[in-house]
Amino acid sequence: MQVKYRKELDPIPVYVPGKPIDEVKRELGLNRVIKLASNENPFGFSPYVKEALLKAMEEANQYPDGNSTLLKEAIAQKYGISVEMVLPTCGSDEMIDLIAKTFIGKDDEVVMADITFPRYSATSQMMGASIKIVPLRNLTNDIEGIIKAVNENTRVVWLCNPNNPTGTIFSGRKLVELMEAIPPTTLLVYDEAYSEFASHPDYPKDSIKFLNKYKNMLLLKTLSKAYGLAGLRLGYTIGDPELISTINKIRNPFNVTLLSQAAGAAAINDEEFLAKVIANNNEGKEYIYKEFDKMGLEYAKTEANHIIFNAKKDNSTVFNNLLKRGVIIRPVVGFNPNTWLRVSLGTMEENREFIKALKEVLK
Repeated sequence: MQVKYRKELDPIPVYVPGKPIDEVKRELGLNRVIKLASNENPFGFSPYVKEALLKAMEEANQYPDGNSTLLKEAIAQKYGISVEMVLPTCGSDEMIDLIAKTFIGKDDEVVMADITFPRYSATSQMMGASIKIVPLRNLTNDIEGIIKAVNENTRVVWLCNPNNPTGTIFSGRKLVELMEAIPPTTLLVYDEAYSEFASHPDYPKDSIKFLNKYKNMLLLKTLSKAYGLAGLRLGYTIGDPELISTINKIRNPFNVTLLSQAAGAAAINDEEFLAKVIANNNEGKEYIYKEFDKMGLEYAKTEANHIIFNAKKDNSTVFNNLLKRGVIIRPVVGFNPNTWLRVSLGTMEENREFIKALKEVLK
């Protein structure tokens, strides 16, 4: 290509999402395909969302509220915080991009795990960062290792808790140790995309309280997972108003659509729907644990809506053989050997179909 571009982009791979169901049906001539690859909600979304979307559609000819006022107010009320601490975005992906553009310069140091959400690395590389990788320990974020990796030149620490793709957690005590150890000039981006599913007693469900003490912490949350709004692309970030205001300077105008704002405000307080989703998730993971145990497969106990497991065979081969049976899951990159995959928890019917197909593939 003769057109000049930023060479920081050279090492960045194009993000490859989970295969769409219709594409697999066309390619393989299948009538039924189940997708357990993208950590989507098998129960869809709250019934209140549909009502809100139909009402909002009547105003689709108009630009959305550029401030997401009603959505911000709903989020602020839910957590008992000020609206100045809240910034909705087009999924957490947009916020990760905005954070990198706001806080990372060329050759600035950032710290992250070796196996985690890949957008942290891609956006940091985009800005020309120097990335320090801290390997997972026992499939979990190594907080001691991260503390050792941070110094006065570290601009951002990216952490996902529960971690994607492992589903593992670190405790609130470990979070405090980290925040006490890092310089106040270092930003912790604390991604809680899967927090609604976490039930371990050590998991810091009350992470909002840490923001009162630690002004160098941003809390990322999403409505794509437990709330089932992945197709509408809606996330939000909570943090010190000064941090939020600084990021807001480069946010695209009208970044959250009219429909997304309406859906989010309707979904976020439907505790009955959320409880149903979590109960199904808990039932599904216990079923899959038992089946994996019977099959003698290594796996990580999850606090999210997905489970990683070691198939003991090349993961691309397992992936493709499952695909032929109408089951889409996801190979996990970064392990040696490449035998690990991630399966999202579906309905119980889907979970059983996955186990049946996996047994056929691995026999």
